[in-house]
Amino acid sequence: MILIQNKKASFDYDIEKTYQAGVVLTGPEVKSLRLKHASLAGSYVQIQSGEVVLLNAQINPYAYADNHDYEPRRTRKLLLSKKEILQLDDLHKNGKRALVPLAIELQGNLIKVKIGVGRGLKKFDKREKIKKRDQERQIRRQMKRVRQ
Repeated sequence: MILIQNKKASFDYDIEKTYQAGVVLTGPEVKSLRLKHASLAGSYVQIQSGEVVLLNAQINPYAYADNHDYEPRRTRKLLLSKKEILQLDDLHKNGKRALVPLAIELQGNLIKVKIGVGRGLKKFDKREKIKKRDQERQIRRQMKRVRQ
């Protein structure tokens, strides 16, 4: 079940491959995520000293917890296997690909972050996407009118 989705990522990047990663959270952060009080806007994934971390993701404080020194945009460690970390590092450095968080999902009792590996789209690519989407929308409208 998808809790939080980064809709801007699919528009700004051409996603080639995805990975599922666990994330290290505190108890109140988990409760806040279950209530969907978070945002992935402007967040990104980096590899720092052999560890994968999620930066700039905002998880709002849980209302019923003691939040006197809580930082909503703190750095959170992502949990991946050594093999996956090496693959991500290779794609990021040699392939010049961006690591982007696509969604935060709930799988059973576990919270996972879906990471996308892709290249950034240029402005003309984005215009093409918008144009194609508008054309498909017009075709669906016309087909709907024909059926009635």
